[in-house]
Amino acid sequence: MSNSLKIPKIIGHRGAAAYAPENTLEGIHTAADMGVEWVELDVKLTRDQVPIMFHDDALDRTTNGAGNVAETDYTDLKQLEAGSWFAESFAGIKIPTLEEALEVIIDRGLGLNLEIKPCPGREIETAEVALDLLTSIWDTPNNILISSFQHPSLETALEMAPDWPRGFLMAADWPENWQDLVKHLECTSLNMNQKSCTREKIEDVIEFDPELIRYVYTVNDPMRANELISWGIQSMTSDEPDIVKDGLFSVH
Repeated sequence: MSNSLKIPKIIGHRGAAAYAPENTLEGIHTAADMGVEWVELDVKLTRDQVPIMFHDDALDRTTNGAGNVAETDYTDLKQLEAGSWFAESFAGIKIPTLEEALEVIIDRGLGLNLEIKPCPGREIETAEVALDLLTSIWDTPNNILISSFQHPSLETALEMAPDWPRGFLMAADWPENWQDLVKHLECTSLNMNQKSCTREKIEDVIEFDPELIRYVYTVNDPMRANELISWGIQSMTSDEPDIVKDGLFSVH
């Protein structure tokens, strides 16, 4: 399966998070306008189970609202403003639904790394709702990656869309049984925190399974990007995908 996944070296993180508010339609357009081939976005559920593009459990960092996403209905959430925290030029923009984001992604011809980012206790239902919508809209398995830190979310993805690639997200501290989890979840990629990546660790991944796509988040320094690629990393997210891409050594 991993051989059929057409994943680029550089993926726009939450759209293009250095240039537009994260997880917004504007961010997707910004990434596409700069020539990014894929975007990475986060999906969670409102209280009434509408899948939206949003990262945090709480609303206050990136909107003018307060409280938790899991305790807010979509009708209330769509009244919120989600751009002026980033810059006044983005004042008035809204939190998009997954369906709205997919329309833009497909229209712009982008690939998608969708991170299932459930609020606590909603690991299975977030994956179920998101995959139910995705499988009714998305046609091809070679330009989508479903990733999550949450094992139940990835298990649900395996059950609902077994032919779609899955990425196992790991925090800076690697679980001792990461190999067992990758096998159990039948993952196509291992998505690692670049801060904890060493040459030795990447060599361990290659030795474990040379077909497993080696993916890191989030790289904004072109020199670090080149170092990671020289060690065997194949793909990475970036808030500044244009700068990192332009800074890659031509030999790669």
